[in-house]
Amino acid sequence: MTTPITDVLVIGGGINGAGIALDAAGRGLSVTLCEMKDLASATSSASSKLIHGGLRYLEQFEFRLVHEALAERETLLHAAPHIIWPLRFRLPHRPHLRPAWMIRLGLWLYDHLARRDRLPGSKALRLSEHGPLQPHLRRAFEYSDAWVDDARLVVLCALAARERGALILPRTRCTRAIRENGLWRVRLESENGDSRTLWARTLVNAAGPWASTMFDTVLSSPAPARLRLVKGSHMVVPRIYDTDEAYILQNRDGRIVFVLPYEQDYSLIGTTDVDHHGDPATVSASNEEIDYLCNVVNAHFRRQITPADVVYHYAGVRPLMAEGNGEARKASRDYRLLLDTSDGEAPLLSVFGGKITTFRALAEDALNKLAVFLPQATGPWTTQLVLPGGDFHDHAALTTELTHDFPWLPEPVMHRYVRSYGTRCRRFLQDGKSIEDLGEHLGAGLYAKELDYLMQEEWARTADDVLWRRSKLGLRFTRAQRQQLNEYMEATLTSPAQT
Repeated sequence: MTTPITDVLVIGGGINGAGIALDAAGRGLSVTLCEMKDLASATSSASSKLIHGGLRYLEQFEFRLVHEALAERETLLHAAPHIIWPLRFRLPHRPHLRPAWMIRLGLWLYDHLARRDRLPGSKALRLSEHGPLQPHLRRAFEYSDAWVDDARLVVLCALAARERGALILPRTRCTRAIRENGLWRVRLESENGDSRTLWARTLVNAAGPWASTMFDTVLSSPAPARLRLVKGSHMVVPRIYDTDEAYILQNRDGRIVFVLPYEQDYSLIGTTDVDHHGDPATVSASNEEIDYLCNVVNAHFRRQITPADVVYHYAGVRPLMAEGNGEARKASRDYRLLLDTSDGEAPLLSVFGGKITTFRALAEDALNKLAVFLPQATGPWTTQLVLPGGDFHDHAALTTELTHDFPWLPEPVMHRYVRSYGTRCRRFLQDGKSIEDLGEHLGAGLYAKELDYLMQEEWARTADDVLWRRSKLGLRFTRAQRQQLNEYMEATLTSPAQT
């Protein structure tokens, strides 16, 4: 057999797949990751953009999950300070929904279920009558969680995996995987129709919402578990209030809705919980969900919104464990790792469920299970992980440093570079002396040098890759600018230097 054998082949380029590839590469294993579309193109770019313990999961007595998520919150704040940062939440008190003692108890547990070094604890508040909330809401509770640029978290994990030797193959679909001679023979097909066969010692099914159907379409064997697909929709409106805190709103149906500061000028509102029975690739926010979110906001805020205020909306499918037939909002966000060795055959590890906050712990757990079959693997290492660009102390210090080195850079552009790339922005700033050195301006502060970097280093191939996953500049781009971006990328990607 002349084809090299990879130790770990990961199917799925969402947060769990990228995290597993990174952990495996850091243990000295050879790794290949394939993803049928762009990295983070499904659930992992359609989250609420939070690293959080899940305050509402306490009501469901999921203490282990909350403990793990709170511990991971601290680890991830250290790992990626450019794309993950602290966020204070205000919970307006509505006594007919949850009594004050219950909220105080929940927040006490939230403060103490795991070690908390970087974030302040919870407290009670008296709200100003001149604040953004309805005047009858005069009491609230405040606590800490963290914000994350979810899609960039996936990309940074893939970058870190590649730096450790992993082969990352976006836009490459796994069409067949068969056990043969103690290995996996895997057929991959790229978007342009090219195909290849790889051999792997272990196979990881991290296909997210497609994890169950992979058994029907690729593995030709019965699925060991079934997923419950729950749609969560979000919408973006012009900024509802001017301050930096987020709000967590209690609705009369028992659900909660987040209102988050978003991209300086906007508010991000979500999420819903609706069972989804179709193709996860075709999910979208419904008119009913938009109306629902508007109604929850209007019950709490002075400023009233309507569907006409929505400038953007998105939806994602959460792959949750199919356990019982209860309400979608009460389905567990925990994960299960199911290992199949089929009488000594090559191992298959399938990931069912999970949430973005616990991806690192999930990946470590997955590699610990696979390491039994890969004796060359070294031990766990990611608790001290620093993702690419995260080697700095805080945003203010890095902004000061970059302002000194690049005083000609416009402040909004500098702000975005710090919060997207951290120190890695120096790769395309290099020794630039003026804004002209960044090349053609394509709109909304996106210059050719940054775009070239995204295509060369971060696997960007389409305008959507750049505008909605590598950044959120889609909120600001005009139709004409988008066309210009498409033309630039097409010309660059088809040039002899790229091909």
